[in-house]
Amino acid sequence: DGYIDFMEYVAALSLILKGKIDQKLKWYFKLYDADGNGKIDREELLSIFKAVQAINLHTDMSPEEITALVFDTIDKKGNGELTLEEFISGAQQHQMIMDIIKKTLDLSNVLKVIKSGRRNSV
Repeated sequence: DGYIDFMEYVAALSLILKGKIDQKLKWYFKLYDADGNGKIDREELLSIFKAVQAINLHTDMSPEEITALVFDTIDKKGNGELTLEEFISGAQQHQMIMDIIKKTLDLSNVLKVIKSGRRNSV
């Protein structure tokens, strides 16, 4: 419905922390599939990585470079869309892609900034 209630939040955290890899990848796929059509296109993925970079200040690669890498690596059909099967298979076969996907929800940099801001303001 466009909103996350407390139970959805807890379920997502539990999945991220304790879920099996295929469960996590299905959840990531749903997160990236913004329009809910069962496919991830370049624009959907790019918008996610832009948002992630803005939040956690991850700057190893630009969102455009990450999106290109993901599609160049795992879009086997070359049609600019990733199905759930392509996404899961590609991520599991390519550790670099898996690492990038995991960083999507890595908010450790944000927590460090918050903690250091608290210390500086006290």
